[in-house]
Amino acid sequence: MSDEKEPFDAANDAGDEGAAEAAPLTPEERIAELEAELAKGHDGLLRALAETENTRRRAQRERIDAEKYGIARFAEGLLSVADNLHRALDSLPESEAKDDRTRSLLAGVAATERELLAAFERHGLKRIDAKGERFDHNLHQAVFEMENTGQPAGTVVEVLQPGYMLHDRLLRPAMVGVAKGGAPAAEPDGTDGGA
Repeated sequence: MSDEKEPFDAANDAGDEGAAEAAPLTPEERIAELEAELAKGHDGLLRALAETENTRRRAQRERIDAEKYGIARFAEGLLSVADNLHRALDSLPESEAKDDRTRSLLAGVAATERELLAAFERHGLKRIDAKGERFDHNLHQAVFEMENTGQPAGTVVEVLQPGYMLHDRLLRPAMVGVAKGGAPAAEPDGTDGGA
């Protein structure tokens, strides 16, 4: 039996030696080890808090954007209605209306257009009034250029379709005609100086 016990004791002695080697930490070493673990945990906590704050801010920005710009597709659908109301008013000036019924109809269409534009304004949708303005590729889409307009080059001289902004974002650019060349210079002999 003593032979059987020796290998067991040898194994126990080897285990005791490994435990003995790991155990002799001085109090200062143990404190340093615990401080390192604490610093690691503190760093992890700060990172988790920062990530949570970033997620909260991102969600808040997305919520604000959804509130401000969520109506964009709906508003785009209504722009053609506003365009058609404006075209209807331009097709027959009130001064050319011959009878009371026609004048009344024009007044009703004008009131409807005003109400629609007021609703647009209440919800942050603003018409881009481009005529006479300097061409801005961020807001306007040039459809054609006109010569001999008497306007400086790059000035919007005609608006084919008004543009719209939704708060600070472009919803639809204004389709415009732009002056090509500057104001005509008067020649002493009456010619325009062209070839």
